[in-house]
Amino acid sequence: MLLLLISAWTFAGTPPKKPTLMILPSDHWCEQWFYMTTWDNQGVKTKTADYQKAFLQDRELTQVISKIGQLLTKEGYSLKDAEQETKAVFNRIAEDNVTISTTSGSAIAESPLDMIKKRAKMDILVQIDWTINSDRSVTFTLEAFDSYTSKRIATSTGTGKQSQEIVPVMLEQAVKSKIKDFDKQMDKYYADLGKRGREVVLTVKCWANWDGNLEKENEDGDELLDVIQKWLKKNTVNGSFNLSDANENFAQFEQVRIPLRDEEGDALDARGFATLLRKHLVKECKITSKVMTRGLGEAIIVLGEK
Repeated sequence: MLLLLISAWTFAGTPPKKPTLMILPSDHWCEQWFYMTTWDNQGVKTKTADYQKAFLQDRELTQVISKIGQLLTKEGYSLKDAEQETKAVFNRIAEDNVTISTTSGSAIAESPLDMIKKRAKMDILVQIDWTINSDRSVTFTLEAFDSYTSKRIATSTGTGKQSQEIVPVMLEQAVKSKIKDFDKQMDKYYADLGKRGREVVLTVKCWANWDGNLEKENEDGDELLDVIQKWLKKNTVNGSFNLSDANENFAQFEQVRIPLRDEEGDALDARGFATLLRKHLVKECKITSKVMTRGLGEAIIVLGEK
């Protein structure tokens, strides 16, 4: 029996690595407590959560995130520090003067949340919302989103028992009974990513002053778009991608399934994947290009120059 157990452990190997999480308050909670700000994003008024203000003014929030984080850490997840990452991103925004204000009218292409995702590079964003009921019980909603696609991948809701404890402890007790099911939902999704690859969007464009385009043929008679599609077929998981739109100067690939990690074992995002394509185009086609991103899950390659 002992030999059989040892054999089973050996073949089972080490358990798969859990994804990296970051915990933030939900948009609903931020709206309820007036931790929102309005951005004039290229002419469109957009409301977004002001996490920096929430962390500065709500001391309870840090304790809540810490308690929920402890529960998820026990399930094997590694956590990114939401408060520190938020602070770093907003400091960078201020320094670069790329925030949109009602006075200057300047614009940004990415929301603060997208910037936080890019900097922290977490796999999953967990958002917590809670309400204290009149009978001193707490009702919560816990949701997990894929940081690359913003798809909801897990959710849990419930109401704890009446308690005279502080809110962070009440929440911890209420969430604890639901955390196993929440973990299973995330595990199932992440296991699927391991098999099918992470989904990103890749867009290829051409600079207006470039003398080439996607219909330019090489010595073998393949158009540049053909060359790119061959590379994608070889480097995506199971050759999975969808060319949703294309002309001589533009191509958009959706549902591009990329590996979770690169050859060095580091997490691979849309920018890293697009950079591999950029290097291929330089080596095989002598084409210089520039890589830009929107969040973790969308990359844009502009052909012709940096």
